[in-house]
Amino acid sequence: VQLQASGGGLVQAGGSLRLSCAASGFSFGRYIMGWFRQAPGKERVFVATITWDGDSTYYADSVKGRFTISRDNAKNTVYLQMNSLKYEDTAVYYCAAAPGAMSANYRSYSYWGQGTQVTVSS
Repeated sequence: VQLQASGGGLVQAGGSLRLSCAASGFSFGRYIMGWFRQAPGKERVFVATITWDGDSTYYADSVKGRFTISRDNAKNTVYLQMNSLKYEDTAVYYCAAAPGAMSANYRSYSYWGQGTQVTVSS
């Protein structure tokens, strides 16, 4: 099983980034996908999640209206479009896969990627 996150980088406040997470080694189309983030010295927190078919999404209040999660099951890839970035969005972003129902609880997720750094300058 592999989840390879990419697309992070340095961006000015107000800018945009698009994260990608390419999956392999499991039945991607049958799993809930999620994004979490972890800032220095803080716990890993939920950002967004999407159902296996992409029909339903759920976001943390802190990113609602600014971030959009999507997936392409034909490419085994999940995306996180991040707009209107703020300094407080700075963190390592992780993608994860979970069987079963959509969840904001990291304990529900079985597989994790290695993370990609997003740094927003103020």
